[in-house]
Amino acid sequence: MSTTQDATSPKRRVAITGIGAITPLGLTAAETWSGLVAGRSGIGRITHFDPETCPVKIAGEVRGFDPTAARFELRPYGSAGEVLLAPLIQKETRKFGRFTQLGLAAGLEAYADSGLDAVRDTLPPERFGTNLGVGLGGLPEIENARDLLNTNGFRKISPFLIIQIAPNILSGQLAIALNLRGPNYSVASACATGGHSLGEALRTVQRGEADVMLAGGAESTVSQLAIGAFAQMRALSTRNDTPTTASRPFDAGRDGFVLGEGAAVFVLEAWDHAVARGARIYAEIKGYGATADAYHISGLAPEAEGSRRAMELAVADAGVRADTIDLVSAHATSTPAGDKEEAAAIAALLGEGRTRANVTAVKSMTGHLLGGAGALGAFAAVMAMRHGVVSPTINLDNVDPACAATGLNFTPNVAVERSVKVALANAYGFGGTNTSLVFVAP
Repeated sequence: MSTTQDATSPKRRVAITGIGAITPLGLTAAETWSGLVAGRSGIGRITHFDPETCPVKIAGEVRGFDPTAARFELRPYGSAGEVLLAPLIQKETRKFGRFTQLGLAAGLEAYADSGLDAVRDTLPPERFGTNLGVGLGGLPEIENARDLLNTNGFRKISPFLIIQIAPNILSGQLAIALNLRGPNYSVASACATGGHSLGEALRTVQRGEADVMLAGGAESTVSQLAIGAFAQMRALSTRNDTPTTASRPFDAGRDGFVLGEGAAVFVLEAWDHAVARGARIYAEIKGYGATADAYHISGLAPEAEGSRRAMELAVADAGVRADTIDLVSAHATSTPAGDKEEAAAIAALLGEGRTRANVTAVKSMTGHLLGGAGALGAFAAVMAMRHGVVSPTINLDNVDPACAATGLNFTPNVAVERSVKVALANAYGFGGTNTSLVFVAP
């Protein structure tokens, strides 16, 4: 197939041909999308640990997940055909941290969804890579290991602890399971991770270094330390008695974000390769922008200056006009400061097109997936494009006056049927890191 391009070559077009997701709304992409369109909240009382003494008792957990359950019909790969793709055998699966288990489930779904398994004999494994990121990684596994060390000594530390917590193990294990020998690495940029993973995978295919990439993000840190630490920062909602209404981006009554867990993964494929094999194409991933605020370790710059530049770069990279954007999948975490700054930046970007575009915030239903958030935001944008439906921002009962003044349509509470030809997805993270992606209908 193609080889690495030189600097004067035009960028290759890149298609999205497979999608996988596992979230508080469902164990598959279809279940997650159904929940988003229905405006259903996946947030409830924490079950991963007893939260009784914790000031925050709610989170968006993935419920009913069995990492050893058979989910997808795929051919086995490996020198002797001994590697089982679905299910991964229990002995193998239990070695990994929960974020890796969730990411593997979403990654295998995306691969199965793409139809590539049927034509793998024509795609050299050296042309197929992975880029799956995580923000915090195996924090719960570290907590458990420390407890065992304190109570039972060094001999009780799991020999698998390091591979449970290392951020790149998800990307590496997916490559092992599917015999993917192309570029293989992991991005860790806090809550912008999923966006950066998709953007960097886009660049890998555009440069001709691979023909196909699996890319996205995962996270599972619903643990005592994570909840406690975010609570001490006063970053989390304390609506413990009404968990389904706790996450409320752009609403005047928002009081912090809700921690969530899950994963979203995409198959990014060279356009000519996808067309040649007759693949179903969800969208073209066409623009990518990445910037830094260089302002504050945990807050957006005034008027979200860095975030606005990321959006402008993505739009310019895609070669589209900002006023033609139909949908913005906002980062919108439900924090008092962040939402209004992002809203102002989006309005500034769209200009006269602000009244025709819809803005949606998936965290209102799933909570904040941290390292998986950017990929899930992209999922909402691509699925809206595919199905002609924009998922709502739920719990938006009283729009913050500062947000309302932007003139944006935040798609309150009820999904909207409309054609989506151009969509933008944002993801921002601690450290002042920002990323934006542009998708175009095929």
